[in-house]
Amino acid sequence: MNAGLLFAARREGVQSGTKLSNNCLVLMFILTVEDEFLISEYLRAILEGGGHRVVATFDADEAIEVLERVRDIQLVITNINMPGSMDGLRLAAAIRDRWPPIHLIVVTGFAPPNRYELPRDSLFIPKPYGAAEILSAVRHFQ
Repeated sequence: MNAGLLFAARREGVQSGTKLSNNCLVLMFILTVEDEFLISEYLRAILEGGGHRVVATFDADEAIEVLERVRDIQLVITNINMPGSMDGLRLAAAIRDRWPPIHLIVVTGFAPPNRYELPRDSLFIPKPYGAAEILSAVRHFQ
């Protein structure tokens, strides 16, 4: 991982007041779906710095496999534009249908989706995002 991105994620987490000591309990179990490695690692650093447990995947197919095996995922953060059998909006819709209790955050660096394209009770965050934006969205579901 790019050391600058990791440092920035950790610095932002500390500045936003979300850095937890090593002896705190994990807050949420989060699955991330991001095909860009450096962005995936940046997101992981933000979330882990905020006290969350993270499983990172790189496409919708891999995310579905994790969801079928791991029963305690509470939140999925997915990029919209990804290679593979489905994009992030289709993935989010599939998650809402198959696993309704799982919370959803959808992100993209392109044109934002229309509200009707997002599953009910989901949040949208535009890229680029910072630690404060991500952690605030996650807290919305806690």
